[in-house]
Amino acid sequence: MNDTWRLGTHTFCSRLILGSGKFDLGLIRAAVRDGGAEMVTLALRRANTDGTENILDYMPAGVTLLPNTSGARNAEEAVRIARLARALGCGDFIKIEIMRDARYLLPDNAETVRATEILAAEGFVVMPYMYPDLYAARDLVSAGAACIMPLGAPIGSNRGLETKAFLRILIDESDVPVIVDAGIGRPSHACEAMEMGAAAIMCNTAIATASDIPMMAAAFRDAVAAGRAAYLAGPGRVLTAGAAASSPLTGFLSDEEA
Repeated sequence: MNDTWRLGTHTFCSRLILGSGKFDLGLIRAAVRDGGAEMVTLALRRANTDGTENILDYMPAGVTLLPNTSGARNAEEAVRIARLARALGCGDFIKIEIMRDARYLLPDNAETVRATEILAAEGFVVMPYMYPDLYAARDLVSAGAACIMPLGAPIGSNRGLETKAFLRILIDESDVPVIVDAGIGRPSHACEAMEMGAAAIMCNTAIATASDIPMMAAAFRDAVAAGRAAYLAGPGRVLTAGAAASSPLTGFLSDEEA
């Protein structure tokens, strides 16, 4: 199927975005290859320029870099990191992450809206990580966000779609792609989110902490593709009560006809 999607001026075929924050550098290339990812996040502090091991050396050719503002505590810090990433040649994509809470690492939606408005006006393709709130989502779109990236569960928890009901609201009500980010712990979680109509899945910890990273990356690739196909096919009806036979209950052959 020719089922592509767009962010800014870029067209993507893969709907699995790979986070690189928890990866040993030597395994990033295998995870990108086996997961089929076309976009990979980059924490700016991992891009060294002092001659030591550099994460950019492990990125396959053709991958779109998605710098993030990890570590930012307010809009001003996020904007400064984004501008630095652009100056270093990382392109115009930026994932906004603003977290003032050190225990639960929940995104600050208000500060994220402020940063999005500033950076979108400067020509960035802004991809904001957010707590799944409809009003905040609308504010982010009005501020110029290219997509919204609501969390499924607290970041790094691998607990899955704990915010499922709110994710469904955002998917139903948003005019921009909804990329489910954070908390996805199993390929089945990714598949379920895609069946709901999510545009893509962002995954880091679930793959990076697996026993076999390339195999888990491939499992996520297939799960995302399966969920997307199910969404496009249109899932069958759900009965809230009773049952319906899947085979006829009448018209069987009689003993004489058998």
